[in-house]
Amino acid sequence: MTEQKRECALIADAIRAARTVAVCTHVNPDGDTLGSGLCMKLAMERMGKSVDVYNRDKVPDNLAFLPGADSVLHDAEPNGRSYDLLLCTDISDKARMGCEWLTGYCGRMIQIDHHSTNPMYAEVNSVDGNAAATCVMIAEQLEALGIVPDRDMAVCLYTGISTDTGNFAFPCTNSEAFAVMTRLMELDLPLPELNRILFRERSREQLLLIGRAIASLRFECSGRIGVMTLTRADFDACGALNEHADTVVNFALDTVGTDMALLAREDGNGIIKCSLRAVKPYTVSEVATAFGGGGHEQAAGITAAGELEDVAGRVAQAMADRLNGKKQ
Repeated sequence: MTEQKRECALIADAIRAARTVAVCTHVNPDGDTLGSGLCMKLAMERMGKSVDVYNRDKVPDNLAFLPGADSVLHDAEPNGRSYDLLLCTDISDKARMGCEWLTGYCGRMIQIDHHSTNPMYAEVNSVDGNAAATCVMIAEQLEALGIVPDRDMAVCLYTGISTDTGNFAFPCTNSEAFAVMTRLMELDLPLPELNRILFRERSREQLLLIGRAIASLRFECSGRIGVMTLTRADFDACGALNEHADTVVNFALDTVGTDMALLAREDGNGIIKCSLRAVKPYTVSEVATAFGGGGHEQAAGITAAGELEDVAGRVAQAMADRLNGKKQ
């Protein structure tokens, strides 16, 4: 038995032993964390468990179609609840839990995640940095539990896998992801409908925000780095939400001749959020780690305090140093 299968079996045992389970999904939720968490909720409820899914932040509008999305709790207090088990899905570090208070109202803590930078913070850690998405690992976890996924679970799993692979275009896309997709397609997955919602539909607010980001675009390091910035005034003028900036950084990365891209945006209260991207063979995970962030080799994030242009400048310089072969 491989180490990953052993951890998968241990998590299955922990779930079977629990009566009540809290599922925690990461702050600023994306398709993989919500798809993972909601799929596990459906599976564990089929097993007769009482399950609540938590997230500190609202479910993004483009993910509201997910089965069970309207049941996600945003409480900052236990409200009389306690749980035998806490399952964290797609949470690369405890700092990204958002609902850290849950640890005081749960028995054991386990996690399923695919970030290679994960520090193994739970009692049982099913972590595979080679998995294209946490939802790929959830598909394996369902097998360990003896759960055959239904259409709703397939929708959740497809959402996580497709969004984390950039619609099967990112370097993390592998044969395992397609193997899972082959099984999902046998479950009457409404692929055209979901693909349109996830990858083609945009709100007017997001389109206006994209325009402002592109207007700010500048190129550094002889054109090899594309840098965009968004102020709170930009968001306010467009009527946009933070979630509307999630994929904007790709517009810079997709420019011919660009090896790395950065989107830095004001998040309020002096906090700057940075999205970093790179094309192979270049990586940005080390840059993110140097600033206290994390993520994948070609897609990472940073949360930092400071002025927008100062933070953007320092991160862009670190990216340039990386391209020029200088150590972080």
